[in-house]
Amino acid sequence: MNYENWISYRYMSGSKGGFLAFLHFISIAGVAVGVMALIVVTGIMTGFGNNLREKIIGATPHIIIEKETGIADYGAVQKQLVGVPGVTGASPFVQGNLFIENEGQAVSQIIRGINPQTEGQVTKIGTYLKEGRIEDLNDGGIIIGQELARYYGYSIGDEVVLIAPGSGIAGRGWRYTVKIVGIFKSGMVDYDMNLSFITLSQAQKIFDLPANKVSGIGVKLLDPEKAKDVKKAVFSTLGYSYRVKTWIDINSNLFEALFLEKWGLFLILTLMVLVASFNIISTLIVTVTSKIHDIGILQSFGVPRSSIKRIFMKQGLFIGALGTFWGLVSGVTISYILRTYVKVPAEIYSIDHVPVELQLQDIVIIIAAAMVITYLATLYPAAKAAKLQPVEALRYK
Repeated sequence: MNYENWISYRYMSGSKGGFLAFLHFISIAGVAVGVMALIVVTGIMTGFGNNLREKIIGATPHIIIEKETGIADYGAVQKQLVGVPGVTGASPFVQGNLFIENEGQAVSQIIRGINPQTEGQVTKIGTYLKEGRIEDLNDGGIIIGQELARYYGYSIGDEVVLIAPGSGIAGRGWRYTVKIVGIFKSGMVDYDMNLSFITLSQAQKIFDLPANKVSGIGVKLLDPEKAKDVKKAVFSTLGYSYRVKTWIDINSNLFEALFLEKWGLFLILTLMVLVASFNIISTLIVTVTSKIHDIGILQSFGVPRSSIKRIFMKQGLFIGALGTFWGLVSGVTISYILRTYVKVPAEIYSIDHVPVELQLQDIVIIIAAAMVITYLATLYPAAKAAKLQPVEALRYK
């Protein structure tokens, strides 16, 4: 073992007196608590963000292709989209705003007309259904969200009245009555309250569209993270007369807010490690003070000042490394316990456990930040130890 490492280890593990040993313990514990808090909090933020992203991707297509006047001859466009590399499915839709009336009350609702046979290729609405089947839409029904059903007390088989904002309802004036054939729960309160599904043909009648025209086409991708690349390919295939929006574009404000919140908390909690670094500084200063005689002897043996400096820097880095290690172990353990054993109310959060997800890149950043802060904390005490004069140092016994 290098003599610098050996002396650093001896100073840390074999310190005389209980007070100095206690200072070492506090320094290690301070770094460990900071690292543990960083790992747990970033894991929870990542888990909630990914859970929210999965819900958004499940309720809406990865890419939406629209045109200001609607997409005519959508069948041909749909075939072109399926041929784009990275696209695994495409399904047309008609979407607009209506009102649902119930006992004199009306609530705004986004009505999406879908093709029950192809909608499962682009969204997870079929798997979100708690009651009913998506195929039941073919009987002229409507699928509503669980929050809307709870708000009005609806159940399967009830009839709802849709009020159109215009007079486009063929032969029905402004009112359109449909039967509830399904209730879905996406886990997104906004979707579960404000989004309902009917068949494509029904929506075309309600919004006065011809049978060959739709509002847009939803597209599912093999890899949602490559949505921007596929978007460019879609423009190359269809031309620039279409409006193409990815799931990232549609929810950009939400994801930016989550990103800023996650890394804002990271910076705040990094201050815990920074505070712990002051413990390392004070511990090293006390160690230098108590080892002045040893420093003088080492210098009299010809040990260079740079080596003296490295001895105390390595002692501080040993403290930081131990604290980081135990913080990592504690953080991973607590994250596992939260994810596996801690339950949350599913009716409130739409999940029954804490969604903790640890990512390797986050853990690497946390460890690197802790070690950099520890390294900086060792500079001043180590430099002071190296500047001691041998004669002055040997005065102390």
